[in-house]
Amino acid sequence: MTALAETPDRTYDFVGIGLGPFNLGLACLTEPIDGLDGLFLDAKPDFEWHAGMFLDGAHLQTPFMSDLVTLADPTSPYSFLSYLKEKGRLYPFYIRENFYPLRVEYDDYCRWAAGKLSCVRFSTTVTEVRHEDGIYLVHTAAGETHRARRLVLGTGTVPYVPEVCRELTKDVVHTAQYMHRKAELQAKKSITIVGSGQSAAEIYHELLAEIDVHGYQLNWVTRSPRFFPLEYTKLTLEMTSPDYIDYFRALPEETRYRLEKQQKGLFKGINSDLIDAIFDLLYQKNVESGDTPLTTRLLTNSSLVAARRDGDGHTLGFHQDEQDKDFEITTEAVVLATGYHYEPPAFLGPIRDRLRFDGHGRFDVARNYSVDVTGRGVFLQNAGVHTHSITSPDLGMGPYRNSCIIRELLGTEYYPIEKTIAFQEFSV
Repeated sequence: MTALAETPDRTYDFVGIGLGPFNLGLACLTEPIDGLDGLFLDAKPDFEWHAGMFLDGAHLQTPFMSDLVTLADPTSPYSFLSYLKEKGRLYPFYIRENFYPLRVEYDDYCRWAAGKLSCVRFSTTVTEVRHEDGIYLVHTAAGETHRARRLVLGTGTVPYVPEVCRELTKDVVHTAQYMHRKAELQAKKSITIVGSGQSAAEIYHELLAEIDVHGYQLNWVTRSPRFFPLEYTKLTLEMTSPDYIDYFRALPEETRYRLEKQQKGLFKGINSDLIDAIFDLLYQKNVESGDTPLTTRLLTNSSLVAARRDGDGHTLGFHQDEQDKDFEITTEAVVLATGYHYEPPAFLGPIRDRLRFDGHGRFDVARNYSVDVTGRGVFLQNAGVHTHSITSPDLGMGPYRNSCIIRELLGTEYYPIEKTIAFQEFSV
C-alpha cells in the first residue's frame, strides 16, 4: 500500500477495524499494492488468536496452505512457509510430514506477519463510526479521527454464554479462557463440560488424562444426539468453494437459515482421531481403575435448561430431549464449550441506517461481502454463515474473500479470483 505521512485531513481508501486472521490476511495482501492506502486498527495490545486453547499438541483442522495469503498469492512473503524459513523450521516441518500447524505455531505465525506490516495499529479502540459527505469518520478512545472511503469489519465473534449461566461467575469458565484457568479448575472436586465440538473434546481429553492425578469427577454433557465427528471427506470439502457460495447465497433466506443449523457438523464437529483417542483413553483408565468405578460421565441429547449457585458449587438442570426427562448434575466447576457468536459492534450505531439487515436481524451480507446500502462501502469478515455457509469461518476461504474485497476496493481484479473449482454441481 502507499505509505503516506499521517495528516489530520488524510483520507484512507479503507480502514479495517479488528485484526483477527481475516483482516490480518487482508493487511498482508494489500501491503504490496501501490495506490491502495489502508489502515488497520485493533484494541488489543498485540495479535492474539484463541490463546486460551493452546493445549499441548493442539493443531489446526485445516492444512498450512490455509494461511493468511497463499491461496490468493502463493508468492507472498507473508506465507506460512516464508515464516518457517525465516524461523529456521522449514526442514523440520517438512520432515514432520503433517500438514496441520500447531495452534500455538499458527498464532506465532500471525504475530510474525503483523510485526512486518506498516499499516497495523494495536492498542487502538474504536469508539464510534460516523458518515459525513461520503466519508466514514472512525473515532478512537485516544481522541483520534481516521477518515476512510470504505470500511472492512473484522471484529470477529465473542464467546457465547447461555442465558441461564450469565449470572454465574465463580468457577464458570468459557473455553476461551481454559488454559488461563486450568490449574484452578483441576483443584476442584468436580468439573462439568457443557457443549460439544473440537474445543470441548480437547479439554475433556486433557482433563481425563489427569483425572487420577487430581481425583476430580469429570462430566461431559452435550445436547447433540452424539459426539459427532467433523465431516472431512473431499467431496464435502468442495462446499468450501466459490461454487457453493454462489449456490447457497441464491437460496431463499429461510432455506439458508435451516441449512445453517443442519450443517454444523461440517465445521463444528470433532476430529475423528481425537474421538478415537478419547475412547482409547477411557478404556485405558477403566482398566487401570480395576474394581473402582471411573469417575467420569458422558451424556448426549441433554440440553442445559437451568443453572444456579449451590453452596460451593453449581446445580445444572438438563432436559434429555429424546426421553423428555429432566435431571440435574451438581458440580463445583463448569466449562462452557458453547462456542462463539457475532454481535454487531456498538461503534456502528451512528451508521446503522446505512447497513443492511435481513429478516432475522442479522447482517444481510451480499455476494461481494458488503453489508451497506451502497453495496460497496462496508465489508464484513466472517459472521456470514447464514449467507455464505461454511465458507464464512473457514481459514482457507479467507484469502478468497479478501481477493474479492480487494477487487471491490480497487475496481479491478488484482489477485486472480477462482470462479469455479468443484467437480460436482450444486444447483440444477
